[in-house]
Amino acid sequence: MAERDKTRGDLHYDVEPNAPLHAGEEVLCAFTSDRGTYLRDHAWLAALAMAIGMAILWALGNPHVWTGAVGGLFAVAVRGLYLASDDLKMRWDLTERRLLGPGGRAIGLRDIKEINTLVSVVQVVTQTGGKHLIKYQSDAKATKATIERVMAGGRP
Repeated sequence: MAERDKTRGDLHYDVEPNAPLHAGEEVLCAFTSDRGTYLRDHAWLAALAMAIGMAILWALGNPHVWTGAVGGLFAVAVRGLYLASDDLKMRWDLTERRLLGPGGRAIGLRDIKEINTLVSVVQVVTQTGGKHLIKYQSDAKATKATIERVMAGGRP
């Protein structure tokens, strides 16, 4: 969970699991963000933002359509640089009982209703409708398969 540091007033968010392990519970594997995947995803996002920016300016009749590309690239670059320090440190731990995530998230494997993938993201949907993202996985389908294997009682 995000907690406010009362001495400095800034917002602190744990990027690694901090939920304590139950008696006899062990971490079987960890899922971390992949730097190459992060850069690739942001390159695609920048290309999309550039195209959309140019299309909007063209549709509005702006004679300087090229500025949409500059704006889209700049926006995604700033976002990527600003968030990289946290996004690349995110870690999820898988135990034989739970999936432990950043900010104190703890999802019982029995509580998982569905696991979806989209490009480099694994979405874990709980029985109560909660949605959690494991982002920037170099092989999202392998991450999904590992979680499902452990849910079925196997090893990673």
